[in-house]
Amino acid sequence: MKNITLVIMAAGIGSRFGGGIKQLEPVGPNGEIIMDYSIHDALEAGCSKVVFIIRRDIEKDFKEIIGRRIEKLVPVEYVYQSVDELPAGKKNIWNRTKPWGTGQAVLCIKDVVKEPFMVINADDYYGKEAFQKLYHYMTTQMDASKLVFDICMAGFILSNTLSENGGVTRGICEVDSQNHLQRVIETYDIQEKDGMISARNEEKQEITLQPDQHVSMNMWGLPPQFLDVLESGFVEFLDNLDEKDAEKKEYLLPKIIDQLLAEKRAEVTMLETPDKWFGVTYKEDKPLVVEAIRGLIEAGVY
Repeated sequence: MKNITLVIMAAGIGSRFGGGIKQLEPVGPNGEIIMDYSIHDALEAGCSKVVFIIRRDIEKDFKEIIGRRIEKLVPVEYVYQSVDELPAGKKNIWNRTKPWGTGQAVLCIKDVVKEPFMVINADDYYGKEAFQKLYHYMTTQMDASKLVFDICMAGFILSNTLSENGGVTRGICEVDSQNHLQRVIETYDIQEKDGMISARNEEKQEITLQPDQHVSMNMWGLPPQFLDVLESGFVEFLDNLDEKDAEKKEYLLPKIIDQLLAEKRAEVTMLETPDKWFGVTYKEDKPLVVEAIRGLIEAGVY
């Protein structure tokens, strides 16, 4: 059986959360946080290691609240995302303080992950089926001998991924009849208004989306060779960074994968999941997550 590692991006600042570390908010009846359920589902699916991507300033709290507990269940490693630790001898000449994005976050695992890996957000609940489908694909179909990167992703239904308390960012997916991803477009401020789903594109223009569109929730199944592309791409990203957008521009997984698709250097299989997402994007989301977890427990899922 192939070893599959679960990589959890938990270094986000969580500025929209209104203070505090949103990844560590208890939502379960015994103080469990969303990551507890994701890790449970990943291990149940077959994952054999967990790598946490965190910041050093949350390390103590992180290990006390979840890290040491998970270390008793499965091998665990920690890597640290920093605005100042850059590849190829690069320096943070812009004095940037905001994390560089999900692409740089995943690049942090390069020295500790040598096997295929799933990557997820710390503060999103994905559901059991998504983990099962990705694990099955990665252990039975993912082909390292292909000339292009063999990647899979969990495809959620847009209407299942909205927050009642404000806009969210999602990767809007275009797929062909074989469920192969053609494009993934980072789309912002997605929310339902008066029965319509509105959003903003990268040019900040308002657009309308369909509720049954597929979206990426940053749940990917990736081969280890992908990390080499992340590294070279991040160096190029830094080389092309202008002073005016040095604080805001981000190196994002969906954009990186979209570029690989455009260059025909990757084939991405979308694995549809009907599970309903929930997460703590806003402080007001927490009671809804607590209620949803309680419902899953009552239904016998946990």
